[in-house]
Amino acid sequence: MIITQATLKHLDNLVPLFDGYRVFYRQASNTKAVKAFLKERLTQQDSVIYIAYINEVAVGFTQLYVLLSSVSMSPMYVLNDLYIDANYRNKNIGTALINKAKALCKEKHYKGIIIQTETTNPAQHLYQREGFVKDTDLMFFWTND
Repeated sequence: MIITQATLKHLDNLVPLFDGYRVFYRQASNTKAVKAFLKERLTQQDSVIYIAYINEVAVGFTQLYVLLSSVSMSPMYVLNDLYIDANYRNKNIGTALINKAKALCKEKHYKGIIIQTETTNPAQHLYQREGFVKDTDLMFFWTND
C-alpha cells in the first residue's frame, strides 16, 4: 500500500472515491460537482487529502481541515472524511490513513485530531481502536438558517 498526499494530478483518482463517500451518506452521485469541489480544495490548499493506493488502484482517502481552538490557542485537525472502497475494506487501509493523519498532526505540533461521525457509523470501532475517545464533555448544535 502507498499513501500519498493528494495534488491535482490525483484528482481523477479521488473523484470516484469521494463520490462513493457521498453516496454512502445518502447524497446523490454527482461526479461533476465532486470534481469541482475537490479541485477547489486542492487548488486553495484549504484541506489535506491523503489517498491510498494498492497496486496503483486508488482504494481510499481521508481529508483533514484545520480548526483553531480559541481556548487553547492551538490548531487541530478535523478528520472530516474517511472512506475506503467497499472492495478493499477490512484490510487496515483506514488504520493506515488515520496513522498518516496522526503523523502529520505530530509533525506540525497541532493539538490533536477531532472526528465527527454519524452515531450509526460502524467505523466508530476503528476510531476507538486507533485511540480516539468519545467526547462526553462537549455538545454540538446545528442550524442552517
